[in-house]
Order: sequence, then C-alpha cells, then structure tokens
Amino acid sequence: MFKKGLNDGIAIALGYLSVSFTFGLIAVSGGLSTTQAVLISFLCLTSAGQFAGLDIMIAGGSLIELALSQVVINLRYSLMSISLSQKADETLNIPSRLLIGYGITDEIFAVAMSKNKTVGRTYMAGLLLLPVLGWTLGTLLGALIGNVIPPLLSESLGIAIYAMFLAIIIPPAKEEKGVVAVLITAIIGSCLIYYTPLSKVITSGFKVIIMGILASVVGAVFFPKNEDEEEA
Repeated sequence: MFKKGLNDGIAIALGYLSVSFTFGLIAVSGGLSTTQAVLISFLCLTSAGQFAGLDIMIAGGSLIELALSQVVINLRYSLMSISLSQKADETLNIPSRLLIGYGITDEIFAVAMSKNKTVGRTYMAGLLLLPVLGWTLGTLLGALIGNVIPPLLSESLGIAIYAMFLAIIIPPAKEEKGVVAVLITAIIGSCLIYYTPLSKVITSGFKVIIMGILASVVGAVFFPKNEDEEEA
C-alpha cells in the first residue's frame, strides 16, 4: 500500500514542483532567505496560503493579519480532513491523523477520496511523501535560481503564479455561475478597496481576509448547493 501511495503521488509531486518553484523565486526576490523560503514550504504546504502570507510578510503586515488570512484561506482543509476521516481504516489512530492532517491538500484529498476502499496509514504515508518532497524541492530550486538571476528576470518569471491561478479558476467558471459570481465579487471588492481611500486604512492582508469572506458569503447565499447536486 505504501508503494501504491507513492505511485499515486507522482503526478501531484510533479505539479507541485513547478508551482513551488515560483514561490521560491518570489520569496527570495521579496527579501526572504533560501532557508526561510524552504522552511515555509516544508512546514506550511499550502499554495494559496503561502502566497498570501508571503505578500503580507513582504509588505510588513502584522502577525494578526498573517494568522487570520491563513485561517480564512486554509479553513477548507479542516472540512476535507473531516470528510476524509470517514474513509479511514483502523490503522489511522490519532497520532497518524495528526501527521496526515499536516499534508492534506486539495489534490491529495481528491486522490484519497477517489479510492473505493478505505485508506490506511501506510497508503497515506506513501501518498504524502512525494508531494511534500516535490513542493519543498521546487521551492529550494526557485530560491537558489532567484539568488543568481537578474532581478528583472526573476520578477518576470514570478508572473507564472497568476497563470496557475487562472488555470485553476477558468475551467469551473465555465461550468458554474456561482464560481463566476464569487470571482466577480472578489474582483470588484478588491478594486473598490485599491482605488479608493480605503486602501490607506485596509492593508493587503486584511483585504484578502475581507474579500475571501465576502465572496464566500455571496456564493453560499445566492448559489447554494444541495446534497443531490454535490453527489451528481
């Protein structure tokens, strides 16, 4: 089962390698050391949360902003863990669940939930190993290259993260009106804050928090999903 988990984690690891490369690149160009960037990726393991947190750190935001933004952005992992626990077998005791909870991401959750049978400690350990290594190694490579290439080139390569986000949001936006509404709400709200005097009193960290909550509320209130739709 450990080998099966390793095989299932290969594709995830390769994807993480390219995305975390961009994180390492942006981190060192923003003033973080290679060690700091690598430790963030190894200990945090959340793409959207890391990039949001990096923006707050580079902007000199407060620890409260940083903590709240991570809670809002990463709250979905708690729900994923609860759902995944329903497929856990008897080998997943409390220590194992705590360790696996550290490595739950969107992709790992999707792969584990796709299994027809229950998942155990050995399989999950194999599934987590390569993605964690890929995410950390990609950050290291990006940070090392970011230290030697010209700043103009590193800033240009940093735009890759926006392409990744577009690749994530465009496919579901084509199929669901709710996703489009959430995106439009976040865009309009962010512009209102940025181009008005509110930008002087609302920092980038709290802007992420406010827009995340507001857009989520709009999606939940106006485009709710019932259980039948989710199962379909």
